[in-house]
Amino acid sequence: MLAAKNFLSPMLYDIKESVAKSFINNDLSDIEEVYKALCEKYKNRASQEAMQASIKGQILATLGFLAQEVDANRNLSDLVKVACDRVSAPRAGLSVIKSACNACRAKTFEVTSMCQGCVARPCEANCPKKAISVEEKAFINQDLCIKCGICASNCPYGAIHQSRVPCEDICPVNAIKKDEMGREEIDVEKCISCGKCLQSCPFGAISYNSQMLDVLKHIKNGNQKVIALVAPAILGQFGNDLGKAIAGFKALGFDDVIDVAYGAEYTSRDESKEFIERMEEGAQFMTTSCCPAYVKTAKVHVPEIEKFVSHTGSPMRYIAEIAKERYKDAKIVFVGPCLAKRIEAENDPNVDYVLVFQDVIAMLNAKGVDVNSIQADSFSDESSLQSRRYAISGGVASAVANLISEKADYRPYAINGLTKDAVKSLKKFALKGLDDGANMLEVMCCEGGCIAGPGCVNQPKKATVILEKYASEGKNQKELSIK
Repeated sequence: MLAAKNFLSPMLYDIKESVAKSFINNDLSDIEEVYKALCEKYKNRASQEAMQASIKGQILATLGFLAQEVDANRNLSDLVKVACDRVSAPRAGLSVIKSACNACRAKTFEVTSMCQGCVARPCEANCPKKAISVEEKAFINQDLCIKCGICASNCPYGAIHQSRVPCEDICPVNAIKKDEMGREEIDVEKCISCGKCLQSCPFGAISYNSQMLDVLKHIKNGNQKVIALVAPAILGQFGNDLGKAIAGFKALGFDDVIDVAYGAEYTSRDESKEFIERMEEGAQFMTTSCCPAYVKTAKVHVPEIEKFVSHTGSPMRYIAEIAKERYKDAKIVFVGPCLAKRIEAENDPNVDYVLVFQDVIAMLNAKGVDVNSIQADSFSDESSLQSRRYAISGGVASAVANLISEKADYRPYAINGLTKDAVKSLKKFALKGLDDGANMLEVMCCEGGCIAGPGCVNQPKKATVILEKYASEGKNQKELSIK
């Protein structure tokens, strides 16, 4: 992952905000001027042509287009018309802006100038393919090298360097690979929409197609209600005052803001019942089902574990049903930290659009809404301490444990962040059961939980502190009554 402080992130925020402002103020009639201004502002790349391709690609993504499905040579003004005439949510996905991709060198081990040409030569002695020879310095024959890394791990000077391809290296399911030109491409069938590649590319060459424009169109039109369903990970994303953040959403034009943590009350209730039933039926273990990136991982990459996945709905599903009952003709917009929620929403008839917190920050800035200077509002539904903690690793498992209490033997185990190794562990669990005799597996794709999702704004550790404080002020879920 890129460090939180870098020069790319402000540029990506600026692009989103500029597009949102252009729509709010000018219906995107000045989009070509916006593009030119951004190109003049950002020139911190050796190839300005590639920099411009990145900016244009990110503008197109903000308009809702997938890079691989649109001709990047078309005028922005032409594509604006297509975007503005669109009547349904664009199909969600992640894509590579090919002209902006740096075509990073594949994983390679190379000897640096730190090599001392030592007598011991553990690099040469331990190489399984005899790919290393040493004269004054060590030399690696790349034709023989199998990229195992044994040489690097044995060098006493740390003189052997491994080059990495950030997006490939971070993908837990190997869904991104080089094409024949050496540029990256995403296999949409394998992709779980976790967004890790997006967070790792230092060139802004990977994008997600936002549904921000579609939501702004409905808000600006004003002929129907638009309702925001806000995930528990909102804590700390828009300042420290949740009430002001809720008021900020309403200042944007949302007719109501509903707490997704209230939907988590239903998830906890049903998942605890399902766990007890499965254990009584002799199941070896059960896994959570809240994380859509994990659910797709199980379905596509670890089908042998799919039978252990809970059938209980996510908090988004339950709260969307409630929202549709309250506002039958409204457009329902889920807002959270997760790009994979967009895939889940495509199979949920009650969710029309999905935004991430970064989209909303752009909308707030574009409209000139300062959440710190407006009067606080509040949710109409009360969520519990346990449900508010769904956004952090361990939160789901502990909420279910609280309701199970003495009703069953409950032994949780957690995967805190999906990685290549974690996927291997899932395959092992499906065959041999959970480690340490556990019988409940909570899987969070993002390390730390949803509070660290790719759509978040604040740093996870800071946001977690704010969330924990807010959660501690809630009632125990056993004290709340739900239907």
